[in-house]
Amino acid sequence: MTASDWLKQSEAKLKEARIVTAHLDCLVLLEDATGKNRAWLLAHPEFELPAALTTILDSRVYRRAQHVPLAHIRGHAEFYGRDFIVNEHTLVPRPETETMIELLRDLAAQEQTDLSDVLLADIGTGSGAIAITAKLEFPEAQVVATDIDENCLETAHQNARRHQADIAFLDGNLLEPLSGFDPPLRILLCNLPYVPDNFQINTAATHEPRHALFGGADGLDLYRELFGQIDAMEAKPTYILTEALPPQHEELATIAHSASYDIKQTSDFIQLFEA
Repeated sequence: MTASDWLKQSEAKLKEARIVTAHLDCLVLLEDATGKNRAWLLAHPEFELPAALTTILDSRVYRRAQHVPLAHIRGHAEFYGRDFIVNEHTLVPRPETETMIELLRDLAAQEQTDLSDVLLADIGTGSGAIAITAKLEFPEAQVVATDIDENCLETAHQNARRHQADIAFLDGNLLEPLSGFDPPLRILLCNLPYVPDNFQINTAATHEPRHALFGGADGLDLYRELFGQIDAMEAKPTYILTEALPPQHEELATIAHSASYDIKQTSDFIQLFEA
């Protein structure tokens, strides 16, 4: 079968399954399988695909037609220009989360600091994408990360080794594993589950771990727990960055204010709070 014929056939299957990115998804899968970029593939429609390769590609298209996230089929996803291992245990990194790194960069610029000797923690790290990106963008900072899921922590370790990022990954609930660090915590990066329990998510998201998505009736239960832990700390972090749906921002600001934090900046899904 030629590349052109396979693309037409597979795109039709995905469109029938109501995959709105059918054409792009097929091209990406074909790129992965052949090792050739899409420009070359489109310029060589007559390229013959070996039968064994066609079988592998067809199985991937079948999974995509079941709305399995493309990143899970491929085994990796991009975040902030870098490639990260993802799997069924981890949330696929979202483009909107990259704004958290941008606000962190703005914060460093505003303070005119290189973040030397700053302890920065990624809470609920998942694949480790946020923590690793922060460490690579600010190599002088000390970065730690927590998660309650051992499978996520193993994936995060793999990603850290892949990117040669020196990060301490700790098993535990939110801030509980972080007592006794020196220097004390200064910045928290928190992309906690925030989807309300009754929120209608897309079919692809149903293949992602539920505990990484849903955060209670209004989606903010874990943020309430987080700020409750922070309020009990003797030495509180100076800055906290959070991700949530824009309609949740007002209530999240109220939760933060109860722990003596005020909103400093908002951009898209991200809020920056200051003590």
